[in-house]
Amino acid sequence: MDPSVDVNSVTISVEGMTCSSCVWTIEQQIGKLSGVHHIKVSLEEKCATIIYDPKLQTPKTLQEAIDDMGFDAILNHPNPLPVLTDTVFLTVTASLSPPWDHIQSTLLKTKGVTDIKISPQQRTAVVTIIPSVVTANQIIELVPDLSLDIGTLEKKSGTCEDYSMAQAGEVMVKMKVEGMTCHSCTSTIEGKIGKLQGVQRIKVSLDNQEATIVYQPHLITVEEIKKQIEAAGFPAFIKKQPKFLKLGAIDIERLKNTPVKSSERPQQRSPSCTNDSAVTFIVDGMHCKSCVSNIESALSTLQYVSSVVVSLENRSAIVKYNASLVTPETLRKAIEAISPGQYRVSFPSEVESTSNSPSGSSLHKIPLNIVSQPLTQETVINIDGMTCNSCVQSIEGVISKKAGVKSIRVSLANGNGTVEYDPLLTSPETLRKAIEDMGFDATLSDTNEPLVVIAQPSSEVPLLTSTNEFCPKTMTPTHDKEEAKTSSKCYIQVTGMTCASCVANIERNLRREEGIYSVLVALMAGKAEVRYNPAVIQPPIIAEFIRELGFGATVIENADGGDGILELVVRGMTCASCVHKIESTLTKHRGIFYCSVALATNKAHIKYDPEIIGPRDIIHTIESLGFKASLVKKDRSASHLDHKREIRQWRRSFLVSLFFCIPVMGLMIYMMVMDHHLETLHHNQNISQEEMIHIHSSMFLERQILPGLSIMNLLSFLLCVPVQFFGGWHFYIQAYKALKHKTANMDVLIVLATTIAFAYSLVILLVAMYERAKVNPITFFDTPPMLFVFIALGRWLEHIAKGKTSEALAKLISLQATEATIVTLDSDNILLSEEQVDVELVQRGDIIKVVPGGKFPVDGRVIEGHSMVDESLITGEAMPVAKKPGSTVIAGSINQNGSLLIRATHVGGDTTLSQIVKLVEEAQTSKAPIQQFADKLSGYFVPFIVIVSIATLLVWIIIGFLNFEIVEAYFPGYNRSISRTETIVRFAFQASITVLCIACPCSLGLATPTAVMVGTGVGAQNGILIKGGEPLEMAHKVKVVVFDKTGTITHGTPVVNQVKVLVESNRMSRNKILAIVGTAESNSEHPLGAAITKYCKKELNTETLGTCTDFQVVPGCGISCKVTNIEGFLHKNNWKIEENNIKNASLVQIDASNEQPSTSSSIIIDAQLSNSLNSQQYKVLIGNREWMIRNGLVINNDVDDSMNEHERKGRTAVLVAVDDELCGLIAIADTVKPEAELAVHTLKSMGLEVVLMTGDNSKTARSIASQVGITKVFAEVLPSHKVAKVKQLQEEGKQVAMVGDGINDSPALAMANVGIAIGTGTDVAIEAADVVLIRNDLLDVVASIDLSRKTVKRIRINFVFALIYNLVGIPIAAGVFMPIGLVLQPWMGSAAMAASSVSVVLSSLFLKLYRKPTYENYELHARSQMGQKSPSEISVHVGIDDTSRNSPKLGLLDRIVNYSRASINSLLSDKRSLNSIGTSEPDKHSLLVGDCREDDDTAL
Repeated sequence: MDPSVDVNSVTISVEGMTCSSCVWTIEQQIGKLSGVHHIKVSLEEKCATIIYDPKLQTPKTLQEAIDDMGFDAILNHPNPLPVLTDTVFLTVTASLSPPWDHIQSTLLKTKGVTDIKISPQQRTAVVTIIPSVVTANQIIELVPDLSLDIGTLEKKSGTCEDYSMAQAGEVMVKMKVEGMTCHSCTSTIEGKIGKLQGVQRIKVSLDNQEATIVYQPHLITVEEIKKQIEAAGFPAFIKKQPKFLKLGAIDIERLKNTPVKSSERPQQRSPSCTNDSAVTFIVDGMHCKSCVSNIESALSTLQYVSSVVVSLENRSAIVKYNASLVTPETLRKAIEAISPGQYRVSFPSEVESTSNSPSGSSLHKIPLNIVSQPLTQETVINIDGMTCNSCVQSIEGVISKKAGVKSIRVSLANGNGTVEYDPLLTSPETLRKAIEDMGFDATLSDTNEPLVVIAQPSSEVPLLTSTNEFCPKTMTPTHDKEEAKTSSKCYIQVTGMTCASCVANIERNLRREEGIYSVLVALMAGKAEVRYNPAVIQPPIIAEFIRELGFGATVIENADGGDGILELVVRGMTCASCVHKIESTLTKHRGIFYCSVALATNKAHIKYDPEIIGPRDIIHTIESLGFKASLVKKDRSASHLDHKREIRQWRRSFLVSLFFCIPVMGLMIYMMVMDHHLETLHHNQNISQEEMIHIHSSMFLERQILPGLSIMNLLSFLLCVPVQFFGGWHFYIQAYKALKHKTANMDVLIVLATTIAFAYSLVILLVAMYERAKVNPITFFDTPPMLFVFIALGRWLEHIAKGKTSEALAKLISLQATEATIVTLDSDNILLSEEQVDVELVQRGDIIKVVPGGKFPVDGRVIEGHSMVDESLITGEAMPVAKKPGSTVIAGSINQNGSLLIRATHVGGDTTLSQIVKLVEEAQTSKAPIQQFADKLSGYFVPFIVIVSIATLLVWIIIGFLNFEIVEAYFPGYNRSISRTETIVRFAFQASITVLCIACPCSLGLATPTAVMVGTGVGAQNGILIKGGEPLEMAHKVKVVVFDKTGTITHGTPVVNQVKVLVESNRMSRNKILAIVGTAESNSEHPLGAAITKYCKKELNTETLGTCTDFQVVPGCGISCKVTNIEGFLHKNNWKIEENNIKNASLVQIDASNEQPSTSSSIIIDAQLSNSLNSQQYKVLIGNREWMIRNGLVINNDVDDSMNEHERKGRTAVLVAVDDELCGLIAIADTVKPEAELAVHTLKSMGLEVVLMTGDNSKTARSIASQVGITKVFAEVLPSHKVAKVKQLQEEGKQVAMVGDGINDSPALAMANVGIAIGTGTDVAIEAADVVLIRNDLLDVVASIDLSRKTVKRIRINFVFALIYNLVGIPIAAGVFMPIGLVLQPWMGSAAMAASSVSVVLSSLFLKLYRKPTYENYELHARSQMGQKSPSEISVHVGIDDTSRNSPKLGLLDRIVNYSRASINSLLSDKRSLNSIGTSEPDKHSLLVGDCREDDDTAL
C-alpha cells in the first residue's frame, strides 16, 4: 500500500433536513465534488459522514459546500480520521494492447479509487481503492480488458472461486407494466429488478407504462424477470420478443447515464465460503409494496446478508445472513434504521437457525482491510438547571430509553452526564438536544474527541457502483466564478408530478447531467428552474432528460417567469436628467437586466434577477439618489375570472335587438290583423282578387314611396340593419370561430338563417325597385330582430348565472399578510434593528419576526423561537402544529403563542398560498364546460336543416318547371309581369327561407338557460347556491361522493367527550376536578385547552372560574400551574343545586315555607366558607404521558389501557394531576355532525358510492367512518394528492362530487365534476366549489343532487317542447302539406318560433314548485334500513396508493356477540342519555361496538 495516498473521513452535523429528499440532494451534490470518494447522510442522526481526499478537500470546504445548499452544517470534530485503503493488481487478458489512458481516466473517475499506477511493459495496473466504497470485482466490471491477478485475489480478499469475466451477448426486452401510478412505483421496479443477477440495465417509463431491460440470457430468463416485476405488485406482459443488442453511438451515450450492475455480490455469497443462518423478523409500519422493496433493497446491499424476503401480508422479513459476521440483533437495528425510520421490528418466539457450522470465533474470516467499528463510545454532556435528584432520575430515565444509548450516569454535584452510546445509532449532538428538549440547558464538553480511529466498515456503506460520474464536475471556487460567467437559466413546464419524491427524482437526476449547475423544481407550480452551461447543454435536451424520467416536459420559451419584474412609483423627478440618472445608476447594478423610467407617469419598470438583488435593494438605491420610490399597488382581485365583460356584451346585444324588435313586431302584428280582415272580406263579400290587391296596396304601410319600395318594407329594412350588424355582431364572431374549427353550432345556424333572410329580402327589394313592380315583394326583415332578441336573452341569463362564481377569489388573496417585520441580526444573533415593509418587498433569505397572533407573510424556516402554529388554512386539521428551529412555516398560517424568527425561502408568487390561489384559478378557468346538449344537437341539427332547406329550394324549382300551375296557385304575390322563371325561383326561395326561419333553434337556446336560472333561484331559496348551469347539469350524473372529514363530516373543533375520575369521590369530587382543570386551562391558547375550559364552565354552569398563577406551557407536552380560589364558587354551585332541589320539593308539597330558612342559612355558610377556604392552593399538571413521566408520576396499566383505547378511537387523551397525584383522564375529539349518518345513508340509497378522504391519521378516519356508515376511507392524504385521487376516480369513468370546507380541499373541489362547499368553510373553498351549502347541513348535499336531477328532467322536457315545433313546422314550411291547403308564410314561421320559446319558458317556471325534503322525510325513509358499520367492514387506504388495510375479519361467533351487544346498547342508550352527565351526545353517535359501559363517567 502506498502510504502517500491517504484518505480521510469526517462527520459533519447537518441541520434543516426534513425528509429523505434532502438526504438525496446532499448526497448527490457533495458526492459530485472532486476528491469526495463517498458520502453517507443520516436523517435521524442529522449528520453526514464523508470520505475524501485531503489534497483536494478539507473539512471546512465540505462544510461550506453543505451550507451553500441551504442547510446549516456544523463541524463538531474538525480533526479528520484516517481511512484504510487497499491495493488491487490487474493484468491484461486481451491479446491486443489496451487503451491505457482510457483505462486510467475511467478508473480515476470512479468513486472509491484513489490512485492508479500502470506498467505497460508488464501489462499490469496497480489500483489503490477504499474497500468500503468499491470492490475489486466492480473495478473489473468497469474495465473489461483487465482481470484480477489470481495470486493477489487469493491473497487479498477471501473469495473462494477464480473470477473471470465472461462478456456474453446482451439481450434487450420490452415489457408492458400495468398499475404504476407515480414515480415511486418506477423507482421501486428499477431498484428491485436492477439488483437481479444478470440484469445489466433497466429503464421504466411511467408515461408509456413500459420497462426496457438489458440482461444476460445465460444468467437470467425473461420469465424470471417478468415474475419478479409481478412479485413487486405490478402485472407485466412481454411487448417485444428479446433481441440481441447492437448499440449505436447514441444508445451508448444514453446508457452511460445508467448505473452499470455489478455481478460480484452473488459470487461473494457462494455457499461454499459463507456460514448461512436464517432469521425471521416481525416488521410493523409497512404501508405498501414500496416499503417492502425499500427494506429488501437496503438489506441486500449489506455484504453479510445473502437473501431477504419481505412479506407485506404477514408483516414479516426472512433474512439469510452470515452468522460469523453479524448477529440478528444488529440486523434488527439495521431494519429499524432504514429511512423513513417508521418500521418497528421484533423477533417471533424463537430464531430458527439453519447454520451449517457452529458459529465459533470467526474473526480470521473478516478481510484485514476492515477495522471493526467499536461498539460504544463515551461522551460527557454539561447539564445546567438541575435542582434535585428528581431531575437526575428524570434525565436518566428519558435518555436511557433513546436508541443507541448503552448507559448514562448523571452527576448533580458536577452538573454533567456521562453517556455510553453506539455511534452507529446516535451522536452526542442528538443526545444533547434530547436533554435540552426536557427543559435543561445542555452543552457538549470540549474533551469530547473520541480517541478511537474509525474506518467505516463496508457493511455500513452500501456498495456504490455508480459510475455515472463520467465527467465529474469540479465544484471548486474557481468553477463558481466560471459558472457565473457562462451560466444561463431556463424554465421547463413539468407535468405528471404527484408528490415530493417526484421533485427529488427530477432534481437528483438532472444534477447528474454534465453542464447543469442547479435545479429547482416547484411541485405546485409544475415548473423547473435550471441553471446550465449553454456551451455544454441546451434546454430542449434538458427537457428530453426529464421526459426520459417519465414526466411530461416542455421548455417555456418566454422564460421571464424567474426574472423579477418591479413596478415602482418614483416621486421627485423634475426633468429628463433625473430619469437618466436613475436608469444609468440602476443598470450598472449587478442583477438588474433592464430599467425604464417614465417622467410623465412617474413610473419605473425594472427587470431583475431575484437571486442577486431584491426589490428592497432597488428602492434603497433610488432613494439614495434623493428620490422617493414606492411599490405600485397591485389589484389583488381576480377580475379576469368574473363574467362582467360577457354579461355587458350580451346585455347590450339583447337591448339593441329588443329596441328595434318591438316596432318590427308591431308592424308584423298590424299586417297580420289587416290580412286577416281582407281574407274575411274576400270570403264574405266575394271581392275579386284584383280588387283585393288594390285595397291591399292602398293601405298606408303598403303605399309605395318609390316604385317597388313600400313604407312597410323601408321601415322593416331600417329597423333590421342595426340589429343585423350590431345586435348580431357577437354571433358572427362565434360562428366564424366555429366554422374555422370545422364545427357547426347554434351560432352558425342563427347567422345562416338571419343572413340569408336579410340578404334575400334585400335582393328581392332591389329587384322589385329595378323592375318598378306594382306589387310589393314579400320580405323577411322581421326574422333577424326576433331571433336575436330571444337568443341574446338566453345568453345573457346564462352568463349572469356563471358570473356569480368568482366574485371573491380575492378573499383567498386577502389571507396573505400585507406587511412583514424584517429584522437585522448581528453575528451572535442579537437583534440590531427591525422595520415594517410591504410583503412584496420581502426577499429570499430575509429574516422576519412573527409575533403571537400574527400571520406568516411568506414561506420560510424557523431559526429561533418555539410556538404553536394554526395551519388549518392549508392542511385543514384543527389541531395546531408545534414549531421549533428548523421547522418550515407556510404563508398565511397563524402564529399562536410564541414569537418566532423565520428565514424566507419562498416569497411573492412562489409561496404555498399563492400556488393554491393559482391552482384554484386554473381549475376554474380551465374546466371545459360540458358541451351543452343544445350545442351537440345543433351540431347535427344545423347541417340537417341546411340540407332540408336546400332540398326544398331544389324540389320547388323542379316542380315549378314541370308543373307551373301549382306555383301559380300558391304564390300569394304572383304578378304576371314577372317572368315565369323568376316566379319559380322566388317561390322556391320563400319556401326554403321559411324552413330556415322556423327551424332556427332559439327555443333550443332557451331550453337550458331558463331551466338553469329557475333551478339556481329555487336552490338559493333553499340554501343551496349553484354557480351556473354546468354544475346543475353535472350533479345528476354523479356516481361517487367524496367527503372531507374535518369540518365536513365532523364539526372541526375539539369537544370534550368524556371525563374519567381516577380518585375516590370522598377525596376529590368530580366537580372539584372540573373546577381545577377549567381554571388551569383558562390561560391556555391551545384549542384543546379552550375545549376543556368551555366544557368545565358548561358542566359547572358558571362563567367565572378560580385564579391561576405560575402558568407554564411546554409545547407538545402540557401545562403546569397553581390554582386557588375555587371553593367559593364550588359551594355556590352546591347551594344552587340544593336550592333547586328545595324548589322542586316545594312544588311537589305546595309548601313554600321550607325555602326561606334554607336560603338564609346557606348564605351564612357561604360567607363563612369564603373566608376560611380561599387560601387553599393546588399544584396542577395537565398533559400527555411524557409530561407526567417527566414530572415523576407513575401511570398504571389501567390508565394506560384506557388512554390507548381512546387513542384507538381517534381521540386525544389528556391526564390531570393535582398535588402530584393522578386524578383524572379527559378524552377530547372532534365530534361527528348529528345528520352525517343520515346523509350518508340517503346518498347510498340513491345509488351513489360514498368515500371519506382526509389528511388525518387512519385510526381517527376509521373511527369517524364507522360512526357515519362509510366503508371506503382514504387517510393521510395531502392536498395535492386529494386532486390526484379525484382524478383517479374520474379516470375510472366515474363522475365525482367532492364535499369539503377547507383551503386544502379547494384544488380538489375545483378538479371534481361537482365541488360542493359547506358555507361555514373558508372563502377559498367556497370560491373553488360549484355548489355552496349556506347552511352547515350535510342533508343539503342530498338536496342539491335531488334538485339537479329534477332540473335536468325539466331541461329534457324543454327540449321536447322546442323540438316539437321544429319537427311539425319544418314539413309544413317546406310545403309538404300544400295540397291540403296548409301554407306557412315566413312570419308564421317566426310566430311559431316565438310560441316555442314562450312554452319553454313556461315549462321552466314549473320548477318553482320544487320543495326540499325535510329531515323527518329522510329519517322516515331511512329508519327501516339504517345499519351500523362494524370496523371490520371499513377499508382504509393510506396515502395515495390503493392498497387497503382491512380490519381483521371477525369470526361468526364474534359477529353474533357484537350484534347482540349493539342491540343491548341501543336499549341502554335511552337510559344513558339521562344518566351520563353532558357527554351522552358524542357517545350516542359512537357506533363502535361494545363501548357502552366504559364510556360512562365512572369513578375508578
